[in-house]
Amino acid sequence: MTQNGVPDFVTMLRAAERSAVHLEMRDVYSVGDEVEEFERFRQTGEIVLDPTAAWWPEWLGIVRETVGRGVMMRRARIVSEPVTDYIRWEHAATPLNVEAGEQVRWLPRRQASDIALPGNDFWLIDDRLVRWNHFTGVGDWDDPKYSVSEVPAVVRLCADAFEAVWERAVDHKKYTV
Repeated sequence: MTQNGVPDFVTMLRAAERSAVHLEMRDVYSVGDEVEEFERFRQTGEIVLDPTAAWWPEWLGIVRETVGRGVMMRRARIVSEPVTDYIRWEHAATPLNVEAGEQVRWLPRRQASDIALPGNDFWLIDDRLVRWNHFTGVGDWDDPKYSVSEVPAVVRLCADAFEAVWERAVDHKKYTV
């Protein structure tokens, strides 16, 4: 299935042979399927770490399947400090990502000042295909949500940016919010 000619994400991950890396650079996201859980966390400080709850089973299954085929999945997050409530919530939920096989690191924004970064969050598949994630100013999905690029210079920008962030970032287990 495609949206505006962009293959759906599961199809892209299933086509990955070596690597799938994700760079997140926003301090707040407010996409519809997270609103209820995030609001509960904001009000109570509680988080549901049940891998069968909400949208977790689908995502964690995709991660396990992808990693199980030998694809390295890495996610790096650039965050402002002190962190926002959203980042605190995201950090609290990340053990499920790690348990499923994703490697996750966090980089304080002030340590990214000299890294050339693209203008949007992205996934980079096998160092050949960039899938941009587009958001509105308040962090909801923009329309269109995604676009892709295989332009070598764009792929190189994203690969270099991700690797520079990854090299400086702190492993999830060591990063405290």
